[in-house]
Amino acid sequence: MDIRLGNGFDVHAFGPGDCVVLAGIEVPHTHGLVGHSDADVALHAITDAIYGALAQGDIGRHFPPSDPQWKGVASDVFLCHAVDLAADMGFEISNIDCTIICEQPKIGPHADNMRDQIGMITNLAKDRISVKATTSERLGFTGRGEGIACLATTALLKL
Repeated sequence: MDIRLGNGFDVHAFGPGDCVVLAGIEVPHTHGLVGHSDADVALHAITDAIYGALAQGDIGRHFPPSDPQWKGVASDVFLCHAVDLAADMGFEISNIDCTIICEQPKIGPHADNMRDQIGMITNLAKDRISVKATTSERLGFTGRGEGIACLATTALLKL
């Protein structure tokens, strides 16, 4: 059996808006996130974790930010590509663990819906998906409320 682990990390700054998109869910907030696509740090980190486990680079390799066709695109497009690539290479996703790092908005009330959405995108059972949050204790850019970061880890299995 071939077991692969991958991790992904993403960061986006706050900007104008009245909600942030996290794990495919719109979460009401006083700001939006700034990015070339929809700036969904959670789906970006999960996507990069899958690419990492496959040794296939990162989102920028597959979807260059210099290419205008990806401007404003919903990040589920990226995650679907990574999931399909894993399947094409003979792998299935065993689990996804996603940690969102921010002071605000509060993630807990939305975590279950985020797990549902990730499951729909990846076709993975909800009991194999973890979404949790932490603060940075008011330290650094996330602590100052300048943006959101996310760390994701995934395990892939080739049977």
